[in-house]
Amino acid sequence: MTDKEENDKMAHLITRRTALALGGSALVAGTAGAQQIQTQPAQAPNLPIEQGASLRMLRPVRFVQPDEDVWRANCARFTERTGVQVRVDFVGWEDITQQTAVTANSGAGPDVIVGFDAAPHIYADKVHDLTDIANYLGQKYGGWRPLARSYGTRQGRWIGLPFGSTGGPLIWRTSALREAGFERPPEDLPGFLRMCQALKRINKPVGFALGNAVGDGNAFANWLLWSHGAYLVDEEGRVAINRPETINALNYLKELYPTFVNGTLAWNDVSNNRAYTAQEVFVTQNGVSLYFSLKNDPATAAIAEDTQMTLMPKGLADSTPNAGLTMNAMVFKHSRFPNASKALLVFLMETEQYDPWLQANIGYWSQPLNAYAASATWTQDPKISVFRDTMNSTFWNGYKGPITEGSAAATADYVTVQMCASVASGQATPQQAAAEAERRARRYFRAR
Repeated sequence: MTDKEENDKMAHLITRRTALALGGSALVAGTAGAQQIQTQPAQAPNLPIEQGASLRMLRPVRFVQPDEDVWRANCARFTERTGVQVRVDFVGWEDITQQTAVTANSGAGPDVIVGFDAAPHIYADKVHDLTDIANYLGQKYGGWRPLARSYGTRQGRWIGLPFGSTGGPLIWRTSALREAGFERPPEDLPGFLRMCQALKRINKPVGFALGNAVGDGNAFANWLLWSHGAYLVDEEGRVAINRPETINALNYLKELYPTFVNGTLAWNDVSNNRAYTAQEVFVTQNGVSLYFSLKNDPATAAIAEDTQMTLMPKGLADSTPNAGLTMNAMVFKHSRFPNASKALLVFLMETEQYDPWLQANIGYWSQPLNAYAASATWTQDPKISVFRDTMNSTFWNGYKGPITEGSAAATADYVTVQMCASVASGQATPQQAAAEAERRARRYFRAR
């Protein structure tokens, strides 16, 4: 089975009938519950829509079907209001980066691409300034959250419009931890290692992605480094991966990796979902889609009942090291309809559209605007409250340095993921792996 087929399989774990019911109820509930989203007076920017405008949008494929259903419904409502036809294409997570590059380099293709994380920073000279619509939305909806500002702004102006971020907390089986002698995962690194070793001894192993996985692979590598005080680049953007803190993190991984189930070196973004569902692993790191796929299938509902989700251990960090995988919209300068594109983005983030979409995602995407923390999304199921503040994170891909083309490219090239994998597989010592990561990173930070 190909990665795309696996992706589609996981996306349909919630059946279409259930999905449509969720999507429809979310539209109704979201509209009815819009009054709980507090807004402030704000002057919308003047965006006269170009005559004959029609738009094409590209965005990542959904992991829960209602995401797509409500997104398409919202775009159809925009067409009803404005007469602007909107075509939305959903593409695989691994494909969105490549297709964005093709669009940017060819100067042709979609008007709007909803990419990941720092994508607008790679193509900063090829995308429109979105400061006018970002300021309006921020003023109206209580301000932007820290992670949204990190990924959305460059040198004081907005070049991307973040729509939401999916967190990667720890997901674990209560019964397995208790059998291993733990009521909940420890927040300190030695304690977390002891827990994983205890689970391995009772044949209930853990598993974290060490393959080139856009979400899960980067999330685990980042957590490993940041929880030990390590980072790819420093505050000035200088490559700083080859440091004692990194060596400490990789030595920790050498002890942690033997507690993993076999195969994690090749895991993609759906592999841990499949392993957890099959009860091959009992602790992993994942978004909310896994929990709801279990909950909505009678065959696995008992696993969902036994499942808890908590933040990854802080380790040496002051707060939980989790950048959150962020959907970040950009409008390309080659578009003949920039006003229509910006008007569409604003429309999708207004309460009547955004809150139903947020609720339809059942916690998978967490809001970038403060007002939406009051959404009914976060009271549907107490277990998903851990995802509510994902975008309050002060970590980002490329931490601690400024977000640049280099930091985005190093992430896309899986520099830190492959560094970790080489140590886990025994192909390199921590010192060798850190030196190689430094060499690779310097290609993207040539001036540093």
